Amino acid sequence: MPEIYYQSPLGILHIVATDTVNEITFVNSWKGKKADEDQVSFAQPSSPLLKKCIRQLDEYFAGKRKTFDLPLSQEGTEFRQKVWNQLMAIPYGRTISYLELSKQIGNTKAIRAVGTANGSNQICIVVPCHRVIGSNGDLIGYGGELWRKQWLLEHEGKYENGVQMLF
Repeated sequence: MPEIYYQSPLGILHIVATDTVNEITFVNSWKGKKADEDQVSFAQPSSPLLKKCIRQLDEYFAGKRKTFDLPLSQEGTEFRQKVWNQLMAIPYGRTISYLELSKQIGNTKAIRAVGTANGSNQICIVVPCHRVIGSNGDLIGYGGELWRKQWLLEHEGKYENGVQMLF
């Protein structure tokens, strides 16, 4: 399975793609995976899809891309797929609460399950799970660590709204 490591402004991302992008995760914080960042090899992307993914991530971090145009696929239950699809509808530079997300999928009682599904997303940034916050506006629950969630939201806010402060 083709994979590559990408140096982002937030640390190293591990990207896996076949005919779709299957994973984009921070190597030092995803579900206990720890990587020695000194031993990560930054080879040139071997597949056209990996090249396209890297180009779009570069554009995103440069503030020139607000949506991604990549074929995506990650394994998950029908419920998780529904949540991940709904995440894709959250506009760039905006946030919603976990409660609002559960309302959007039609089940306000599933707020914890929505949070679990959000947290199990393995395609960070592109599937924007960082745009989901607590009902009181607090930053909570991000597998890539909260400082990255804050950075991503401030980055998007700067390019969408001309401001760089959220929290």
